[in-house]
Amino acid sequence: MTKPAITGKGEFDMAAARTRYRQDGVVFVPGALSPQALQQAQAAFDWSLANPGPLASKISQHSDALFYQDLNNLSCLPAYREMLLSSPLPRLVADLWGTPDVWFMYEQVFLKEGGESRRTPWHQDSSYLSIGGDDLAVVWITFDSQAKEDSLEFVLGSHKGPLYDGSSFELDNDTAPLYPGGQLPRLPDIEANRKNYDIASWAVEPGDVVIFHPQMLHGGAPTHPGTRRRTLTLRFFGQSAVYEKRPGRPAGPNAPGLHEALSHGDPFRNNWFLKLLPRAA
Repeated sequence: MTKPAITGKGEFDMAAARTRYRQDGVVFVPGALSPQALQQAQAAFDWSLANPGPLASKISQHSDALFYQDLNNLSCLPAYREMLLSSPLPRLVADLWGTPDVWFMYEQVFLKEGGESRRTPWHQDSSYLSIGGDDLAVVWITFDSQAKEDSLEFVLGSHKGPLYDGSSFELDNDTAPLYPGGQLPRLPDIEANRKNYDIASWAVEPGDVVIFHPQMLHGGAPTHPGTRRRTLTLRFFGQSAVYEKRPGRPAGPNAPGLHEALSHGDPFRNNWFLKLLPRAA
């Protein structure tokens, strides 16, 4: 089980975190967001809830619990721009990569509340994305305290491959493949065989963040009656990112003309993506 990259004095050890990110694919960063930065992130989350994009959906449940998600709303930039430009997260991500260039890729919001919700099935974000490379990061921000057993979980080192087919999020079959034709191997049933995997999770408080590579196998615990989980993920890419074809039309990242202009292996670039670091003079 991995541990937070924290020294004995409670200070964040970036050198250890950078090594852990390369090896494990995920790091926990306590207190990464100041109260002001957290407030700005929550304002962005609230904007997304109030302004659903074309990919907004409610995930099927066995109960009356709400499991809502939205992602890659191309209208979000005016509402997100100030938060992104002032946030410490792009610098934190650049330091983890050890490279200077950071672009904002897209956002994703999740809301679970009401009754007993289903787990978020084990999956890799990269199965749904037309992007690859080492300089990729998903920053997971929660606005509600989460116990370790109720938090996001990761299979350590799984960002190194293989890349599995995506989960189609069928209600009674978490590993049902997303793409036809079997071009990618089917997801293993991790939840039924947890003892065979090196699984990590953390208790998190508002202001803490978890940063992971999108090829990590990960899944989310259910919520319980009377509780809720509001989370925002911000996704970033760097200089080494490349365009990667998937068997079907990916959920993201999307931008005007992106998929028409790029071929497999091309540098991942499009003028829609906001360059955060280095900042233009």
